[in-house]
Amino acid sequence: MTGYLTTHVLDTARGCPAADLPITLYRLDGEVRQKLAAMTTNSDGRTDSPILPAEQFSPGTYELVFEAGSYLRASGQAGADPLFLDQVPIRFGINDAQAHYHVPLLLSPYGYSTYRGS
Repeated sequence: MTGYLTTHVLDTARGCPAADLPITLYRLDGEVRQKLAAMTTNSDGRTDSPILPAEQFSPGTYELVFEAGSYLRASGQAGADPLFLDQVPIRFGINDAQAHYHVPLLLSPYGYSTYRGS
């Protein structure tokens, strides 16, 4: 089995999945930031396929950038500019090439949390 990366975004203020939220994945190598994927969440707050599929999966440092501002504006939760949360970057490490890494985002207009899911 080869590892892969998934995510899930939940809108904790409204109590529902965060649909149509753009996400970009980068691989970091020192100061070099390489874009690997760009996807948008579906109606369940997930991407339709792994954000980093098995054939591209390898140990290293990665960053998911969630376009929270885009989602909050579209859902009527944005408030005045500048937004408190616009882009939410989550930097994390992958050290097990065989594992499933799941990096969810629990989002509201004024806060977020994440964890390593399963």
